[in-house]
Amino acid sequence: MRETDGPEPVRASLADGREILFFALPGHQPDPRPDIRPLPDRAQLASEVRFDRATGDWVAVAALRQDRTYKPPADQCPLCPSATGAVSEVPAADYDVVVFENRFPSLSGARPDSDFVLPQPLDGQPVAADGYGRCEVISFSSDHDASFASLNHAHARLVVDAWRHRTRSLLALPEVAQVFCFENRGEDIGVTLTHPHGQIYAYPYLTPRTRSMLDRADAHRRDHDTNLFADILASERSQISRIVTGDELTTAFVPFAARWPVEVHIYPNRQVNNLTDLDDDELDSLTAVYLDVLTRFDSLYPTQLPYISALHQYSSDPAQQEGFFHIELMSVRRSATKLKFLAGSESAMDAFITDVTPESIAARLRDVDPASRR
Repeated sequence: MRETDGPEPVRASLADGREILFFALPGHQPDPRPDIRPLPDRAQLASEVRFDRATGDWVAVAALRQDRTYKPPADQCPLCPSATGAVSEVPAADYDVVVFENRFPSLSGARPDSDFVLPQPLDGQPVAADGYGRCEVISFSSDHDASFASLNHAHARLVVDAWRHRTRSLLALPEVAQVFCFENRGEDIGVTLTHPHGQIYAYPYLTPRTRSMLDRADAHRRDHDTNLFADILASERSQISRIVTGDELTTAFVPFAARWPVEVHIYPNRQVNNLTDLDDDELDSLTAVYLDVLTRFDSLYPTQLPYISALHQYSSDPAQQEGFFHIELMSVRRSATKLKFLAGSESAMDAFITDVTPESIAARLRDVDPASRR
């Protein structure tokens, strides 16, 4: 096992005081410029979280997000580099990977000296609190027309290292319960910026899906004395029919009960809680398999596949010890010309109905030629 802490970023500040971090490939030196834009006071960024007594979930309320940037023309893209420091969110002539605090955050205010504590819900009483947490944007490349799948391995690994750095830093903040790195790609998913990018959320609570998965894993441990996710991975690896790709350290498969028309889960073959627990060889393997899967996605149809990429991570908290880090990729496209809309059953009841069998989509992904898209 080769251990590394990954590259340390160059830090700078934007005009309204938000932090921006530049991650660079070997031999590249970030050169941030002064951000001279007249940005409004960040005091207007207040959001709150409210407890839903019917479900037991926390809901973030962030009205300020109504004003976020919406489908700007390419020459006004906020993620392209700005050599003058007067145009975009990235005051630099060029960059490899950059992370900065979201200008329109769903959650904000997390800092090392905070004394925030998420209130305990009271029976029969509405409960609300400040929207504590942190929302960051990660731009994968300065190239406006790139995609994650088009990055070479070294550049993609730098994105993974940036995810890893932010996971470690954000989990160290008081009252942060979960760090979620994700990407939304394509207008069919609802993306309003076409520049290749993702987001990183630090929540003060466990998200509903994470809480549900941990509850299932805890019950499995009590019943079988094994890890639920490790057993799922072992089952998929033994049956082969839903395996898409992988190597001795990482496995990508379509899950047995896939909810989406195209859905692939990527697991390291060793159980870890989050990206910070993986060694260098495992990170290289994860990067290669991730790129392979994304390239296969874009080889399915004549146009790029819209998708959501979700990194399921868990902290070292004993309540999360059964968590198994993995990536879930999903797409709403069910054919070259049709989308899967989440209508009554899915949206209202969270009861998914799939239009294709997991085995058939796994076979199609295995059969495509990723080299044709490179």
